[in-house]
Amino acid sequence: MLGCHNKTQATHEKTAADILGNPKYLAMSYGGYRENTRDVQPTVPELKEDMKILSAMGIKVLRTYNVHLDQAANLLKAIHELKVADPNFEMYVMLGAWIDCKNAFNSANSEPDHNQESERNAVEIETAVRLTKAYPDIVKIIAVGNEAMVKWATSYYVQPGVILKWVNHLQDLKQSGELPSDLWITSSDNFASWGGGDAEYHTEDLNKLIKAVDYISMHTYPMHDTHYHPVFWGVEENEADLNDVEKIDASMARAKTYAISQYDSVYNYMTSLGVKKPIHIGETGWASKSNALYGDTGSKATDEYKEALYYKSMREWTNENGMSCFFFEAFDEQWKDANNLLGSENHFGLINLQGEAKYALWDLVDQGVFKGLTRNGKPITKTFRGDIEALMKTVTVPPIKH
Repeated sequence: MLGCHNKTQATHEKTAADILGNPKYLAMSYGGYRENTRDVQPTVPELKEDMKILSAMGIKVLRTYNVHLDQAANLLKAIHELKVADPNFEMYVMLGAWIDCKNAFNSANSEPDHNQESERNAVEIETAVRLTKAYPDIVKIIAVGNEAMVKWATSYYVQPGVILKWVNHLQDLKQSGELPSDLWITSSDNFASWGGGDAEYHTEDLNKLIKAVDYISMHTYPMHDTHYHPVFWGVEENEADLNDVEKIDASMARAKTYAISQYDSVYNYMTSLGVKKPIHIGETGWASKSNALYGDTGSKATDEYKEALYYKSMREWTNENGMSCFFFEAFDEQWKDANNLLGSENHFGLINLQGEAKYALWDLVDQGVFKGLTRNGKPITKTFRGDIEALMKTVTVPPIKH
């Protein structure tokens, strides 16, 4: 009987190939930080609280990064303990190893050297390997770097050769049996870094990297481009007679099309190399608030209505096309723009710091999926107390396109 039991367990062991692109295993970017500094790490009980909420939403794959911070190890511990308590509990992790260049973030008052890597990278990779070996039933993917190659990350970016080196290192550990053979290795980066942007990114090391990873994890952020590259954003001339909601819906439909065009640009570059492998959305999201570039005084892009439209349309597109979408993000975090409470970086979550589900999740509240669950002792309720008219008063129409 024992042998039979083990065989059954092995049969049900999920791999990255099983869960990525599977609409029954929805993905989400996760950070559990509640305070305005990461010096205060979320506790294991707090992480368990979040895991139960995400599981209720149908989320079964999480992406996190910075394995040197306690959150990563504690997240794995929390999931492990939930699985021990309930063998049917499922949650898998894409573990991100932070990679940066020498003198990143102007360390020791020196300029970042983008042609050399930080000595800390080796420690980060080593930690990711150790955690994966400790929790092989939970960690199914290791991502080498987070937006580590994109050149607008001026304080820390590295050349593709650095990412390639570590991806090859991890692939070698799989070959030798030190890491599970079905673990998938990738890098999570902006669409431009994967060859979908300017020709300056089209290097031989990038081509080798595309061939070395198990799949491409690409980021797309139309929300940011409502300011930086607003080719799709705004009310068209032929939409002047539409009502306000129709104008917004039309602009958000174009935002989805814009994200898909960035996916297509990566796909086209990959296939031009004779490579065919999965591409998943490693990160995309839409903030619900901004007091600067994307708010009422800027591109008028951020509110809960637009966030909900983007969330639902990206889920629909990726589910229909057999792709995972690690939507950014599950919960608001306030450490990202600690000196500006209303900064957009603090408001990408689908649930705010008061435990209120934003408009994108109101239907789940209605369905009772959060019944009996709490965050920081508070039940999951709706923002605006569920008053749609109050919410719509905060929604602004995008500017007229010129």
